[in-house]
Amino acid sequence: MTDTDHPLELSGPEMRALVEAALDRIVTHIESLPTQPVSNTRAGFELAPSLAEPLPEEGAAVSGLLDLLFERAIPPSFNTASPGYLAYIPGGGLFHSAVADLIADSTNRYTSVYGAAPALAQLEANVIAWFCQIAGYPPEARGTLTSGGSLANWTALVTARRERLPENFLSGVIYASDQSHYSVAKGAILAGFPEANVREVPTDDLFRLRVDALAELIAEDRRRGLTPFLIAASAGTTNTGAVDPLAELADLAAREGLWLHVDAAYGGFFLLTAEGKRAMREIERADSIVLDPHKGLFLPYGTGAVLVRDGEALRRAHSLTADYMPGMQNDPDRVDFSQYSPELSRPFRGLRVWLPFKMHGAGAFRAQLEEKLALARLAADRLRAMPGIEILAEPQLSLLAFRLAPAGVSEGELNELNHRFLDRVNARQRVYLTPTRLRGRFAPRICVLSFRTHRERMEMALEDIAAAQREVLGA
Repeated sequence: MTDTDHPLELSGPEMRALVEAALDRIVTHIESLPTQPVSNTRAGFELAPSLAEPLPEEGAAVSGLLDLLFERAIPPSFNTASPGYLAYIPGGGLFHSAVADLIADSTNRYTSVYGAAPALAQLEANVIAWFCQIAGYPPEARGTLTSGGSLANWTALVTARRERLPENFLSGVIYASDQSHYSVAKGAILAGFPEANVREVPTDDLFRLRVDALAELIAEDRRRGLTPFLIAASAGTTNTGAVDPLAELADLAAREGLWLHVDAAYGGFFLLTAEGKRAMREIERADSIVLDPHKGLFLPYGTGAVLVRDGEALRRAHSLTADYMPGMQNDPDRVDFSQYSPELSRPFRGLRVWLPFKMHGAGAFRAQLEEKLALARLAADRLRAMPGIEILAEPQLSLLAFRLAPAGVSEGELNELNHRFLDRVNARQRVYLTPTRLRGRFAPRICVLSFRTHRERMEMALEDIAAAQREVLGA
């Protein structure tokens, strides 16, 4: 039993009972994912205000708390772990990683300083080395795990700023396409750049950054006395999954002396596949790359990564010490992550990647990613064959955008029609799609990036799209 004088120190039987009670609910939840609604937030909006409460002074029984979570609070939300979640960029939520987090959080080891947990710091360094290997980076590359792509993009921008610009950096200019993720511009602003110093570069018919337009902008900024210094390319945009022409951008960056950053948060782990390597040819020439394991490796949310080809540049940008800190490592094989990251206190994120990779090997992840590429091609082929469906963005990876476009309907009417069309698809609760706007055109999207999404769920999606099309058009 718990010592009444020390109620937070659970006994062995109490710890087991707590974990088993939670695990019973978790397993039931995961096993029922295929039949759960994919998006049903209305009840959540109704419930949320009733959950507001003052600081609790007394404790409550865990059974009631688990009931609240699993029966009331969790169901009315985007079901991001569902095989039918084809919205935004999915996050699969590998159970293996949840177990790794339980181990990491329970043992509560500190891995930001190598000397505090050398073996565990080495496991996380292994993860970074694996990511560098996937990206084609040299042995001297370094990186760090982050909470996601937004912090990773910011870290890369700060590193580039400190490496390439003087202390007064306000003339530095950053270039990103009109399809780039908003975290690039946000990261630039948080890194201290004026918003006007983030140039939006137009894209081509495939929504890829136009190198000719970029070269003109760079030349114009030099004439104005500004300092072009960074190109932020995309390897899989959120809107359409577009991959910018990385080889041409690397050539331009080399000629102009610019830092080339690649936001590959969505697309980067497709480098495990032959198709992905072709799509992202010469990505290894980038000075920095952002990856999101909670996308392409199906991990739980809260797992991003930034890699820098010159590992010492990342260290120079973040290295600082204090009297209360232990001596930092000079041995390149003994990484103090606090010297490569804005974080000093941080969770042991590496274990949530290390455990599933060690349990299954990279081949299992490669096979899953190859399946997602094939499912996206299947969806595009089938949609293209449906009368009145227009593909607005062909899949360059595992994401495509399309719309209902019957003949004789104006653009304004098409947008309203596709709102209703998308609502009808999602109303069936077997799949959940989200839209975007592509040059003013309202477009439903399909993004296939969950380890639980297989051929049968894509068939459901196509059935629901066809049924919604009939309903909206009255056919």
